[in-house]
Amino acid sequence: MTMQAEFTDENNKLIAAPSPRWMHSPKRIRVIFGGVAVADSTNAYLLREGGPPAYYFPEADVRMDLLTPTATVKNSPIRCDASYCSLTVGERTAEDAVWTFKEPVATASFLKGYLAFDWPKMDAWFEEREEVFVHARDPFKRIDTVKTDRKIQVVVGGETVAETTESVMLLEPGHPMRYYLPMADVRLDLLTPSATESRCAYKGTADYHSVVVNGQTLEDAAWMYRYPTPEASKVVGMLCFFNERVDAIYVDGVELPKPVTNWRR
Repeated sequence: MTMQAEFTDENNKLIAAPSPRWMHSPKRIRVIFGGVAVADSTNAYLLREGGPPAYYFPEADVRMDLLTPTATVKNSPIRCDASYCSLTVGERTAEDAVWTFKEPVATASFLKGYLAFDWPKMDAWFEEREEVFVHARDPFKRIDTVKTDRKIQVVVGGETVAETTESVMLLEPGHPMRYYLPMADVRLDLLTPSATESRCAYKGTADYHSVVVNGQTLEDAAWMYRYPTPEASKVVGMLCFFNERVDAIYVDGVELPKPVTNWRR
């Protein structure tokens, strides 16, 4: 029997590696709050469940003396109740910033004795000597960028706002395929910088632009990475348009299907 693997789902998103679900990280992971390493471990584990992975630390590698149990309990039918603690360093306190599963269900028994931290409530996270942002990075997820000479055309309000044969295709598991275009091939007179900013653990910080055509404004329709991570360095200074927000994006004359994402408005 011939097995045929699919690389994308019905929404044209690249499929991420589904397993292993619980894996030991070979990296030294440190969590900083109030100038203190509140967790410092070479025995942290990654919990991978489809979304951003989360680090879990053994109690021996967590500053348990800085934790105060709270009354907060959150139920998870696939794990059991999560008990929360607040974290205090000096005069600073992060409420309900740490959780643990004291009596997990049998299928999640591996979680017992481990604690997780609310990422944005901490000051900084480090994998070895490198600071990481937004959330833990999945070692089974990589950014793949390739230069292409396909003709890419972006249409908004009946106007061609970009057209090029020198774009970069970016493939990222869990997301639609994107095309990044050189600024020289974009109608910059139709773009207005936006105050919107987003951060990606794998690509860096993105700045946004709105598109104004015939008096109509399409908010935050395009973005760029001015200082991307090394993995995404090929798209530095290039513009990418939301396929799900513009009228159409054509690749060699064929319109791309529109994915459904959280960015569609």
